[in-house]
Amino acid sequence: MAITKEKKKEILARLNDIITKSKSIVFVNFNKLSVKDASEIRRALRSENVGYLVAKKSLLRKTLESIGIKGEAPALEGELAITFGEDLLSPARGIYDFQKKLEGKVSILGGIFEGEFKSKDEMVSIASIPSMDVLRGMFVNIINSPIQRFAVALGQIAEKKN
Repeated sequence: MAITKEKKKEILARLNDIITKSKSIVFVNFNKLSVKDASEIRRALRSENVGYLVAKKSLLRKTLESIGIKGEAPALEGELAITFGEDLLSPARGIYDFQKKLEGKVSILGGIFEGEFKSKDEMVSIASIPSMDVLRGMFVNIINSPIQRFAVALGQIAEKKN
């Protein structure tokens, strides 16, 4: 069914608003995705304050050209959706989890990160960055490691003397 010019203008305005306000956008290819899986993706992303929008490629390209983002846009092939949010990592991390879970049905095509186009590989590496809580835990473990080794050494010395 054809989209009217008024509806296209509304979609262009919404896409323009999303792209200019979001700090991170991920282009997602979905193939043979069931309604159940799509609903699960939307629900999980919404809980992380990440939006998910199925977009018409021609309208998305038109919006991206009008904004003038740095770099070269990745190839947008197949059925296209975008994930977007105010957090830099959440859109990429959220869809990456589903890419691993729903092999072949959802894949990252690229994205926009800090105002620049990024390739598929760059967006996957961004998605692989651990959350802040995990990074804090890793840092505490690194700090605690020498203390723990010292306590073990003291314990072994005490056993030898007894």
